[in-house]
Amino acid sequence: MREILYRDAICEAMDEEMARDDKVLLLGEDIGFIGGNFKTSVGLLEKYGPLRVKDTPISEAGFVGMGVGMALTGLKPIVELMFSDFLLVAADQVINQAAKIRYMSGGQASVPMVIRTPIGAGRSSAAQHSQSMQAMVAHFPGLKVVVPSTAQEAKGLLKTAIRDNDPVIFFEHKMEYSNKFMIDDVVEPIPFGKANIVKAGTDITIVATSSQVMKSLAAAEKLEKDGIFAEVIDLRTIVPMDRDAIIASVKKTGRLLVVDEAYEKCGIGGEIAADVMDDVFYYLEAPIGRIATPNVPLPFSPALEFPIIPSIDKIYDKVKKMMG
Repeated sequence: MREILYRDAICEAMDEEMARDDKVLLLGEDIGFIGGNFKTSVGLLEKYGPLRVKDTPISEAGFVGMGVGMALTGLKPIVELMFSDFLLVAADQVINQAAKIRYMSGGQASVPMVIRTPIGAGRSSAAQHSQSMQAMVAHFPGLKVVVPSTAQEAKGLLKTAIRDNDPVIFFEHKMEYSNKFMIDDVVEPIPFGKANIVKAGTDITIVATSSQVMKSLAAAEKLEKDGIFAEVIDLRTIVPMDRDAIIASVKKTGRLLVVDEAYEKCGIGGEIAADVMDDVFYYLEAPIGRIATPNVPLPFSPALEFPIIPSIDKIYDKVKKMMG
């Protein structure tokens, strides 16, 4: 085991995959000379050169479309969007093109492309640079949606994403980039659709995504002092989703809380609740709970921003309420 920054784990994954497969290349704004807006590609331009690490103009529609074309011709582009909010600028390329080409061609063509992009609030980046867009892209068939929590998850899942033959949207929480984690000396690819039970428990199941996994773990430790033992599940991937792991846990605990930073309306929490309800209804001791961001644009002011996003205390208080 060794200690590493979240952002460096992402850089290592790309470095190792670029060394393994010369068809893997990088596209994005400022990914070359400055090593990425969040320093996730430092040193890769010097190592692999400008043909494989390509700084792009400020035109998400243009360079995401270029990535789709590269993938169609046999390359494996990793496209970085500086903020997940900018997925909307390239929505046609992502949703109407990358997601559908395999189906529209009858399986004759595929788009082995990864779109990496940060999500989340906490840096006072305001309403157009702080959103979490995972539920939006999960709505459209043909896209795989990944939400890694720790550096170990980020490195292992990114390797899997790069090797996948279909488009993958890979969401990294911007508040995790500078955090340190312990990871294995050698990190193998982590399979999609396989959730991770990071803490066993008997009283309530907490399903969390991205940075909310660490907040849920901290809340679970606080709850133990009150005699409440929460089982915390890191979902890892939203598409495909490991519903079997959720169902098995809820049948054991009798309660389910979903924690996701995206907006509550039409969000991951509501989707999971509906998806598992037929299988867990008669095991539930309380209604399924959700913690998410309220349905308002994210404020610029920290005094307004932090009170509306999920927190350890919000998770703790919600569990206490659900336990009665």
